[in-house]
Amino acid sequence: MRAVLQRVSRASVDVEGKRVGEIGPGWLVLLGVAQGDSDGDADRLADKIVNLRAFEDAQGKMNLSVSDIGGSVLVVSQFTLLGDCRGGRRPSFTEAAEPVEADRLYRYFVDRVAATGLNVATGVFRAMMKVELVNDGPVTLLLDSRKAF
Repeated sequence: MRAVLQRVSRASVDVEGKRVGEIGPGWLVLLGVAQGDSDGDADRLADKIVNLRAFEDAQGKMNLSVSDIGGSVLVVSQFTLLGDCRGGRRPSFTEAAEPVEADRLYRYFVDRVAATGLNVATGVFRAMMKVELVNDGPVTLLLDSRKAF
């Protein structure tokens, strides 16, 4: 699984002109599911994101997690994170998981984050979405469940 984390002061996602997810301070997580990803990948990634200390403490140091600040998480499915742009002029998405399995793991990941007690909002799997955010910092981080963390 690949995730782009953006620390936000607010973020939202709309589908067909309707707001389907919205948060205040926290993480916007763009989540891509790869072939071969498992529940274990989702477990590790969820734990990392919930506990990652990238929010500022009273001294302005990145020392607090999203849980520590009482923040929220907006999770948006993003299969294009698996796009391979090394050959040609058009990305290849052959590394992305098949939709049924990707949807299952996306939902599993969302459930794992929600199980921590955090407020979690989502986009709509396989929908054309409009994502809006105010990046705080800006802080943007990349995570890959297949790389040690």
